[in-house]
Amino acid sequence: MCGIMGVYGHLEAANLAYLGLHALQHRGQESAGIVSSDGERLYTSRHMGLVGEAFTSEALARLPGSMAIGHVRYSTTGQSVLDNAQPFAVDYQHGSIAVGHNGNLVNAHELRSRLEHEGSIFRTTSDTEIIVHLLARAREPALEDRIAGALRQVQGAYSLIFCTLNQIVAVRDPHGFRPLAMGRLKDAVLFASESCAFDLIEAELVRELEPGEMVSVSPAGVRSLHPFAPAPHYFCVFEQVYFARPDSIVNGRSVYRVRERMGRRLAQEHPVEADVVVPVPDSGIAAAIGYARQSGIPYDMGLMRSHYVGRTFIEPSQSIRHFGVRLKLNPVRDVLDGKRVVVVDDSIVRGTTSRKIVKLIRSAGARAVHLRISSPPTVGPCYYGIDTPTRSELIASSHSVDEIMRYITCDSLGYLSHEGMMEAVGAPGGAGHCSACFTGSYPVPLGERVPAERALHLIRNASPS
Repeated sequence: MCGIMGVYGHLEAANLAYLGLHALQHRGQESAGIVSSDGERLYTSRHMGLVGEAFTSEALARLPGSMAIGHVRYSTTGQSVLDNAQPFAVDYQHGSIAVGHNGNLVNAHELRSRLEHEGSIFRTTSDTEIIVHLLARAREPALEDRIAGALRQVQGAYSLIFCTLNQIVAVRDPHGFRPLAMGRLKDAVLFASESCAFDLIEAELVRELEPGEMVSVSPAGVRSLHPFAPAPHYFCVFEQVYFARPDSIVNGRSVYRVRERMGRRLAQEHPVEADVVVPVPDSGIAAAIGYARQSGIPYDMGLMRSHYVGRTFIEPSQSIRHFGVRLKLNPVRDVLDGKRVVVVDDSIVRGTTSRKIVKLIRSAGARAVHLRISSPPTVGPCYYGIDTPTRSELIASSHSVDEIMRYITCDSLGYLSHEGMMEAVGAPGGAGHCSACFTGSYPVPLGERVPAERALHLIRNASPS
């Protein structure tokens, strides 16, 4: 996962991109970058770390022009190093171009091997660089046609923003795995992974790009193109479960309301006698509110989160991930002491974090801890842009619910059913969505890339966004 932002036609384009990236910080914490254009050249600034740490006022002043694209990275493939930070900016036969990518190419290994065999030299381990090489080889005269020609050769998930000296092109893959929205701020045209980026700068959400749509913005105006063959839609349901911010609109729906409905359905499927419903902040809050409203059990904040610690799920280092649980959460004894507690979280991945959370709650005096999860068991890795562990590391891939409950040491454990999750997102039967991490059924073939377990290893050591 990553976050991308684009601004066309505003005198403070880089500053707006910076603010938009702040709102998208939850989508990536490893690096941040902005490329701007003043019509004469591209200006690049990329740094490791958070947006607020990466850009000073002096750094932003060195990004002039009325066009800018930005990127926050969380690596699903490739190493967490500055060379892999985006946007990438290059010079090629048609001039200068920069690109920011959210997603993951499932045929990256095959394409990279072919390109290297034909003489291409790669500077990074990111699958996004493959797109740059394909674009450089394209012969079509128009930028939109070159981009479309390059992207017809890739498979998988991508939302992309390209920037030249006088043009921005945004494009979403034909399956629509990852979100991408268009906005306006007076005369400026904006693009962002999520609508919350527009809210921060008081811009208007115009609409979300359709799967397979390309939107070009240049001095000639705004053009919408559909250069790809129609394909089934597979929007990632995990965006609604966990990844997107609750104040965003993605896939036409309020993320907050979807999660609240997940919590209501969870209470119907797994009721329990208890004294208080407590969320695991922040991603479990909306579902916990829904559970409390449906069940009639009082809601309270029994865990306090430090907002100076990143999201444990997407930290690149395993040691940081485990240390971060206690650093990140602290129990409120007055809420938990002597209570039968329903604790609501969005998912269980390895199970180690949930186990520590249950122990934290018991340490505050809870006499029973009932864990409720607002998604089904996670049984498979994601190959379309979310850095889930290998199948062997996913506790639900090899353990029953009872076994997971005993490992986590909770008194009861209930997962939302797949049917309940899909009804909450407004897609009964799962139509138009990808839920492969919950079902093990991958809608886009993984290509020639080796068996699934080793494929993820290759992806990790090879990156996109």
